[in-house]
Amino acid sequence: MECREAERLVMPYIQDQLSGQELEDFLEHVEGCPGCQEELEIYFTVEVGLKQLEEESGSYNIKGEMEASLEASRQKVRLARLFKIVYYAVDTLTALGIASTILLQLRIWIFP
Repeated sequence: MECREAERLVMPYIQDQLSGQELEDFLEHVEGCPGCQEELEIYFTVEVGLKQLEEESGSYNIKGEMEASLEASRQKVRLARLFKIVYYAVDTLTALGIASTILLQLRIWIFP
């Protein structure tokens, strides 16, 4: 992912509107790009700070909230990967089960 695309995804990230792959690519880029990290921090500070002022609540530890948000997003990506692995494993086992059932049934039909 290039910086321009990552910068375009900052607000959708803050508003939790990124798809799984977009989120994964965005996090990977932001963690390795100091410029985009700074951009994210600026937008996050403005967005969350204004929201907290409107609601008159919050800890006002915006940097900590941003780190918590990034960690929650990383956890979401890890969980999505795990579900994908489990999905493929179950799918593979199902296909193997069907194939073995067919082979056993053919054995019964061919060699009664």
